[in-house]
Amino acid sequence: MAEPTQGKRPLSPHLTIYRPQLTSVTSILTRITGNALLLGAVLVVSWFLSAAISAAAFARVDGLMTSWLGDLVMTLSLWALWYHALAGLRHLIWDAGHGLELEVAEKLGWGVIFGSVILTVLTLVLI
Repeated sequence: MAEPTQGKRPLSPHLTIYRPQLTSVTSILTRITGNALLLGAVLVVSWFLSAAISAAAFARVDGLMTSWLGDLVMTLSLWALWYHALAGLRHLIWDAGHGLELEVAEKLGWGVIFGSVILTVLTLVLI
Protein backbone atom coordinates (compact mmCIF):
# COMPACT_ATOMS: atom_id res chain seq x y z
CA MET A 1 0.00 0.00 0.00
CA ALA A 2 1.24 3.48 -0.84
CA GLU A 3 2.57 5.72 1.88
CA PRO A 4 0.34 8.73 2.72
CA THR A 5 1.84 12.01 1.57
CA GLN A 6 -0.53 14.39 3.29
CA GLY A 7 2.15 16.74 4.56
CA LYS A 8 3.74 17.26 1.13
CA ARG A 9 0.65 18.22 -0.88
CA PRO A 10 -0.13 21.89 -1.43
CA LEU A 11 -3.39 23.14 -0.01
CA SER A 12 -6.03 24.76 -2.22
CA PRO A 13 -6.49 28.49 -1.69
CA HIS A 14 -9.33 29.35 0.63
CA LEU A 15 -12.15 31.65 -0.44
CA THR A 16 -10.95 34.37 1.90
CA ILE A 17 -7.74 34.80 -0.09
CA TYR A 18 -9.25 34.13 -3.53
CA ARG A 19 -9.62 37.22 -5.71
CA PRO A 20 -12.52 36.84 -8.16
CA GLN A 21 -11.70 37.70 -11.76
CA LEU A 22 -13.93 39.88 -13.90
CA THR A 23 -14.67 36.96 -16.22
CA SER A 24 -15.88 34.76 -13.36
CA VAL A 25 -18.04 37.53 -11.89
CA THR A 26 -19.63 38.30 -15.27
CA SER A 27 -20.23 34.61 -15.88
CA ILE A 28 -22.01 34.24 -12.54
CA LEU A 29 -23.98 37.42 -13.25
CA THR A 30 -25.05 35.96 -16.60
CA ARG A 31 -26.61 33.01 -14.81
CA ILE A 32 -28.28 35.26 -12.25
CA THR A 33 -29.76 37.54 -14.93
CA GLY A 34 -31.04 34.52 -16.85
CA ASN A 35 -32.97 33.33 -13.80
CA ALA A 36 -34.16 36.86 -13.01
CA LEU A 37 -35.51 37.18 -16.55
CA LEU A 38 -37.65 34.11 -15.94
CA LEU A 39 -39.14 35.73 -12.85
CA GLY A 40 -39.77 38.98 -14.74
CA ALA A 41 -41.46 37.02 -17.54
CA VAL A 42 -43.75 35.34 -15.01
CA LEU A 43 -44.74 38.77 -13.70
CA VAL A 44 -45.55 40.05 -17.21
CA VAL A 45 -47.52 36.89 -18.04
CA SER A 46 -49.51 37.28 -14.82
CA TRP A 47 -50.29 40.85 -15.90
CA PHE A 48 -51.64 39.60 -19.23
CA LEU A 49 -53.58 36.75 -17.59
CA SER A 50 -55.16 39.11 -15.10
CA ALA A 51 -56.42 41.21 -18.01
CA ALA A 52 -58.05 38.10 -19.45
CA ILE A 53 -59.65 37.10 -16.12
CA SER A 54 -61.44 40.23 -14.99
CA ALA A 55 -61.22 43.98 -14.64
CA ALA A 56 -60.77 43.66 -10.87
CA ALA A 57 -57.89 41.20 -11.21
CA PHE A 58 -56.26 43.42 -13.81
CA ALA A 59 -56.65 46.47 -11.57
CA ARG A 60 -54.79 44.68 -8.73
CA VAL A 61 -51.91 43.46 -10.88
CA ASP A 62 -51.76 46.70 -12.85
CA GLY A 63 -51.52 48.61 -9.57
CA LEU A 64 -48.44 46.56 -8.72
CA MET A 65 -46.92 46.87 -12.19
CA THR A 66 -47.35 50.65 -12.34
CA SER A 67 -46.12 51.28 -8.79
CA TRP A 68 -42.56 52.30 -7.99
CA LEU A 69 -41.78 48.66 -7.15
CA GLY A 70 -43.13 47.50 -10.51
CA ASP A 71 -41.16 50.22 -12.29
CA LEU A 72 -38.01 49.13 -10.46
CA VAL A 73 -38.56 45.44 -11.27
CA MET A 74 -39.25 46.18 -14.95
CA THR A 75 -36.21 48.49 -15.20
CA LEU A 76 -33.98 45.85 -13.64
CA SER A 77 -35.52 43.26 -15.98
CA LEU A 78 -34.69 45.51 -18.92
CA TRP A 79 -31.10 45.79 -17.74
CA ALA A 80 -30.96 42.02 -17.21
CA LEU A 81 -32.24 41.48 -20.75
CA TRP A 82 -29.54 43.72 -22.24
CA TYR A 83 -26.85 42.23 -20.01
CA HIS A 84 -27.84 38.67 -20.84
CA ALA A 85 -27.98 39.42 -24.58
CA LEU A 86 -24.54 41.06 -24.61
CA ALA A 87 -23.06 38.27 -22.50
CA GLY A 88 -24.49 35.78 -25.01
CA LEU A 89 -22.76 37.65 -27.83
CA ARG A 90 -19.53 37.54 -25.85
CA HIS A 91 -19.87 33.78 -25.49
CA LEU A 92 -20.50 33.44 -29.23
CA ILE A 93 -17.26 35.31 -29.84
CA TRP A 94 -15.46 33.00 -27.44
CA ASP A 95 -17.06 29.92 -29.04
CA ALA A 96 -15.61 31.04 -32.36
CA GLY A 97 -12.16 31.00 -30.72
CA HIS A 98 -11.69 34.77 -30.60
CA GLY A 99 -11.11 37.06 -27.64
CA LEU A 100 -9.78 34.38 -25.32
CA GLU A 101 -6.65 36.31 -24.38
CA LEU A 102 -6.87 37.70 -20.85
CA GLU A 103 -6.72 41.37 -21.87
CA VAL A 104 -9.38 40.94 -24.56
CA ALA A 105 -11.60 38.85 -22.28
CA GLU A 106 -11.50 41.58 -19.63
CA LYS A 107 -12.32 44.26 -22.21
CA LEU A 108 -15.27 42.19 -23.38
CA GLY A 109 -16.42 41.82 -19.76
CA TRP A 110 -16.30 45.57 -19.19
CA GLY A 111 -18.02 46.05 -22.54
CA VAL A 112 -20.87 43.81 -21.43
CA ILE A 113 -21.25 45.69 -18.13
CA PHE A 114 -21.08 49.23 -19.51
CA GLY A 115 -22.91 48.31 -22.72
CA SER A 116 -25.85 46.90 -20.82
CA VAL A 117 -26.13 50.02 -18.66
CA ILE A 118 -25.89 52.35 -21.67
CA LEU A 119 -28.42 50.34 -23.70
CA THR A 120 -30.81 50.26 -20.73
CA VAL A 121 -30.64 54.04 -20.32
CA LEU A 122 -31.08 54.54 -24.08
CA THR A 123 -34.08 52.23 -24.12
CA LEU A 124 -35.68 54.04 -21.18
CA VAL A 125 -35.09 57.44 -22.80
CA LEU A 126 -36.35 56.42 -26.23
CA ILE A 127 -39.44 54.58 -25.01
